[in-house]
Amino acid sequence: MVRTLRIPRLVVAAPSSGSGKTTVATGLMAAFTARGLTVSPHKAGPDYIDPGYHALATGRPSRNLDAYLCGTGLLGPLFAHGAAGADLAVVEGVMGLYDGAAGQGELASTAQLAKALRAPVVLVVDGSSQSRSVAALVHGFASWDPEVRIGGVILNKVGSDRHEELLREALDEAGVDVLGVLRRTPQAATPSRHLGLVPVAEREPDAVAAVAAMAEQVRAGCDLDALWALARSAPPLTDAPWDPAGALAGAGTPPPAGPRPVVAVAGGAAFTFSYAEHAELLTAAGADVVPFDPLRDERLPESTGALVIGGGFPEVYAPELSANAALRAEVAALAAAGAPVAAECAGLLYLARELDGAPMCGVLDASARMTERLTLGYRDAVAVADSVLAPAGTRVSGHEFHRTRLEPGAGADPAWGVVRPGPPRTEGFVQGGVHASYLHVHWAALPTAAARLVARAVRPGAAV
Repeated sequence: MVRTLRIPRLVVAAPSSGSGKTTVATGLMAAFTARGLTVSPHKAGPDYIDPGYHALATGRPSRNLDAYLCGTGLLGPLFAHGAAGADLAVVEGVMGLYDGAAGQGELASTAQLAKALRAPVVLVVDGSSQSRSVAALVHGFASWDPEVRIGGVILNKVGSDRHEELLREALDEAGVDVLGVLRRTPQAATPSRHLGLVPVAEREPDAVAAVAAMAEQVRAGCDLDALWALARSAPPLTDAPWDPAGALAGAGTPPPAGPRPVVAVAGGAAFTFSYAEHAELLTAAGADVVPFDPLRDERLPESTGALVIGGGFPEVYAPELSANAALRAEVAALAAAGAPVAAECAGLLYLARELDGAPMCGVLDASARMTERLTLGYRDAVAVADSVLAPAGTRVSGHEFHRTRLEPGAGADPAWGVVRPGPPRTEGFVQGGVHASYLHVHWAALPTAAARLVARAVRPGAAV
């Protein structure tokens, strides 16, 4: 029997980055939440930062939907999983509507996601420096792919009443509905730095005020009733919701018997990058997931038997992380005892000997420093050595996003062999129970990673 999911939904896209997608998407989420709707937030692509603002706006975790990291077959199931129990789903796109993985057509684009979800698209257009030309721009985006349904436009950065009138006249000639008009409002701006927006965890209560300003800007400038009607026009979906326990069972890795181990997961302002599905998979694999903050907590959670340290901004907090010598010593001792430690990007730097001259945990004999060069993009990789996350030969799709450099970049047993793009290279470290790498991998596409880590975790009462 085929079950259908009837969830009103919108995809918020734009012709290019910088048009105002995050402001509009977050503002819509907050505005509809204020109306009493339960809103499910989602983000196209691998970005970790925007979802923090989504979660603040809705009170629910924002789910990333990335065809490159997870495959096209998981887009619908992951969406259905995240949208369970919601009245409305709002998906923020990535880059321009038709931009995706370099050189691979529509793969990982917002357009591909909108088609997979059969969702109407709201196009956010930067109206500054144009008037009648806006109609040609929107017509091009609406006609490029007939399977992508542009349901209307929200005009952003409109300068005056007269400017708005000219833009509306042009779009009326083109037969495109204008669903909102936003003026410049500095109070709704969110600060940026070397990797994009400053994460929510680093700027509360300013982030709360910013989201409230976005909500007010959208409420005042957009036709929420028309947007709600557009969302409700989306047809039913037939994708079965993704389920972490089902994903593990399907991979042949049911939870082991015995006491549940404690898997400590780094958080706080320095380690804000994570996908919600990772903790769900660890829990389904039989672990008790306990968060901790390396900036504040001087000890690991009681009975910690495994450690997960995701991405973030340790370079911003290097002095504070270094000053917490007690916790650094506990992390080093846990790794030395052979307990599983999975570290991505920021976690890799935290395990290094030093970061910009500040002592870190010293688990890895490597030194890290900030650079001016941005390393960014999707990667295809293969596991070089057996590790707590994957057996040798496992193929994965991942993403790199950092401005740091590690010397050396790989250990005697590298974590991954990156096979594309560019010439083949190795990176990261497999060392005892440690798996540390720059590569971000979405475990929904590799559920066995959670199962392997939990299986290796030290159980409560056992000697570490």
